[in-house]
Amino acid sequence: MNNTPKTIREYLDQLRAALANADPALVQDALYDAEDHLRSEMAENPGKSEADVLAKIANSYGAPSEVAAIYVEQERVVTQALRPPPPPERRSVWGRFFGVAADARAYASLFYMLLSLATGIFYFTWVVTGLSLSIGLSVLIIGVVVPIVFFGSVRVLALVEGRLVEVMLGERMPRRPVYADRERPLLQRIGAMFTDPRTWSTLLYMLLMLPLGIAYFTIAVTGIATSLALIFAPFAELLSHFGAFDGSVGIVVDGDVIVPPLVVAPIAFVVGVIGLFAMLHVARGVGRLQGALAKHLLVMSSR
Repeated sequence: MNNTPKTIREYLDQLRAALANADPALVQDALYDAEDHLRSEMAENPGKSEADVLAKIANSYGAPSEVAAIYVEQERVVTQALRPPPPPERRSVWGRFFGVAADARAYASLFYMLLSLATGIFYFTWVVTGLSLSIGLSVLIIGVVVPIVFFGSVRVLALVEGRLVEVMLGERMPRRPVYADRERPLLQRIGAMFTDPRTWSTLLYMLLMLPLGIAYFTIAVTGIATSLALIFAPFAELLSHFGAFDGSVGIVVDGDVIVPPLVVAPIAFVVGVIGLFAMLHVARGVGRLQGALAKHLLVMSSR
């Protein structure tokens, strides 16, 4: 039985089927690359039929099953090459707890938590403004153009957010735009953008990023500031005793500074160090949860 595709759509359908068990982000990249290559080949051979060009491509570019196998293997090699070396295995509880300091992903996740406030405000403002303008201008002729431009920009922002998530949180995200069937008329492709569940799940993701960004930023800043304060407070108190600066280090209650006994300084230092390492564990956990949320709403929602 000859399974050679006769049209670009058949080729892409077979490629999608061959990648059925692959990462959805990889599928999106593979479909976009394949269609771009197939369209380029068709443009370079204007006198040939689509079936003849695809028969030639099957020998040069590869059949859908062969291309799928190449993508899966390349993904495995690239993932293994880019994956940071695992930290040394530690068997004790304290070894695993303090070993988070050697995990680069924990620091990247912490930075993402700090950055998420700015990105969350931007995404939320962009979505609310875009939807408001799209609805408010719907009675005008320009109201037809505004939602198209807005929803197109949302897809671009989803791609940008995906790059941030992949680089900082380690979750595989698409590196190519969403695949669009170019054989369909322009109006149908525009309509598909509005009916695609991923479009609306992306809007939901961007709206959620404001409360999540506030929460992430607050947790990160509070955890880091409290831990550093507990670590350096004993040293500051010692310096104040030796006259390095005027005043005392303590807790302010109703305008009065309550200075803890010097004996609790070592305890504060230990608690601060433990809190700093605990913050790295929290950041790593938040990174995993945020990566899973981004994968579900920005990639997998249309499956």
